[in-house]
Amino acid sequence: MQTDTNDTPPASQQTADDGAPHLDIIPEPSPADELAQAQDELVRLNDQLLRARAEVENIRRRADEESAKARKFAVEAFAEALLPVKDSLEAALADTSGKPEVLRQGVELTLSQLKSAFERNKLAEIAPAAGDRFDPALHQAISMQPAEQPSGTVVSVLQKGYRIAERTLRPALVTVAQ
Repeated sequence: MQTDTNDTPPASQQTADDGAPHLDIIPEPSPADELAQAQDELVRLNDQLLRARAEVENIRRRADEESAKARKFAVEAFAEALLPVKDSLEAALADTSGKPEVLRQGVELTLSQLKSAFERNKLAEIAPAAGDRFDPALHQAISMQPAEQPSGTVVSVLQKGYRIAERTLRPALVTVAQ
């Protein structure tokens, strides 16, 4: 059996000159130091909270501004699409030729411009054909009448309806078969 030539005991077993074990003592912080650290931490966390609140407020304000701009410019785009229609109607009123065919041609052109403006802004007609199934999301029944077609189907359209994308602006007014 070999013996260790180094007779130095491990650090945990070393003793001081007075014979007592030698321990590395870490001084405990004083209550004043702990209070100062806690106050510094409180100031840091309070600053973070204030910055976070300011950021949230800025995000909310920016979102409100962007939403208002989006509404404003959405209406602007639709109004811009309607300007040629207004110009055509004014031209028709200014026409002094008195020829019905010229007036009819102008009205047809104006209607074409209006339809084009509707298409560009995703405004679609709701005009069910006779015999189509009545859909309460798209149609409003004005009356029911006996007909030679299945019950619950459209007999006639009294007024077209309109919708933007999937939202009904005005339902089509229809007569429904009993």
